[in-house]
Amino acid sequence: MRIVSLAGGIGGARFLRGLKAAAPDAEITAIVNTGDDITLFGLRICPDLDTVMYTLGGGINEEQGWGRADESFTVKEELAAYEVEPQWFGLGDRDLATHIVRTQMLSAGYPLSQVTEALCARWRPGIRLLPMTDDRVETHVVISDDQGRRAIHFQEWWVRLRASVPAERFVLVGADTAKPAPGVLEAIHDADVVILPPSNPVVSIGTILQIAGVREALEAKTVVGVSPIIGGAPVRGMADACLAAIGVETSAQGVLELYGSALLDGWLVAEEDAGVALDGVVVEARPLLMTSLEAARDIAATALDLARSLREKKEAARGAGTGRGSA
Repeated sequence: MRIVSLAGGIGGARFLRGLKAAAPDAEITAIVNTGDDITLFGLRICPDLDTVMYTLGGGINEEQGWGRADESFTVKEELAAYEVEPQWFGLGDRDLATHIVRTQMLSAGYPLSQVTEALCARWRPGIRLLPMTDDRVETHVVISDDQGRRAIHFQEWWVRLRASVPAERFVLVGADTAKPAPGVLEAIHDADVVILPPSNPVVSIGTILQIAGVREALEAKTVVGVSPIIGGAPVRGMADACLAAIGVETSAQGVLELYGSALLDGWLVAEEDAGVALDGVVVEARPLLMTSLEAARDIAATALDLARSLREKKEAARGAGTGRGSA
């Protein structure tokens, strides 16, 4: 079975770990958000790619869900002693090595997709990781504060401000000319099913959907999404602040309507959200908290079972329409 998953952040990484456990023999490709990417201290940092790579490769700090395990921060402390800004974004010493290798390879002319493949040769995540694009795109946030109305990088809004200043809108700088990374559209085209994990629907999944041709390719496939909202609140992170910025209710229903029936065939929600509905989308309710690898595996298995069932129904309907039946 060929499975494609869109991913970003901690929720996406942990879901992918569960998906790999649920389908150990499947060929899984993760298309990862790069809108969070930023250049700091002369280094190119790809937070979502690294979180997925470290999580699947066994190097993640399990407690916080990002960064390296057994990390030290000597360089960060020395930069602070020099009063080098920004001090609100801390890079661990082990993590720095990844960013140095990435920046050197990018400076030598290698595209991000090849750099990611080279980094994964060490971490062996067990699935194929593709950046959504090799082009430089960055999410910026328009805010109004005591400095006036201005746009800041998403990382500053997310990490330094903790989304405490309301976002007026999000702008994916570079998206108008960005092309999907090599292999992205091909992986979607060849996929048996597509799973949208419980990643941020605005600045993770929503960002990937802005890359030319991606949403259209997905609409031709069987797609099942897992709600990142349980009982009106994000499972983790600040997705509510992102949804509010685009005028979407923080609920499983709101995210379902945001994605829409043109994209989704199935939608997995928590038991407390069992009343969620949208014409053209099959909704199933089950426990959705990824409290362990086993819980993540069970959620992923349920999403896969739903996707397979919906795909078979589509194929049977097409077969009936041609009078040939299904094989």
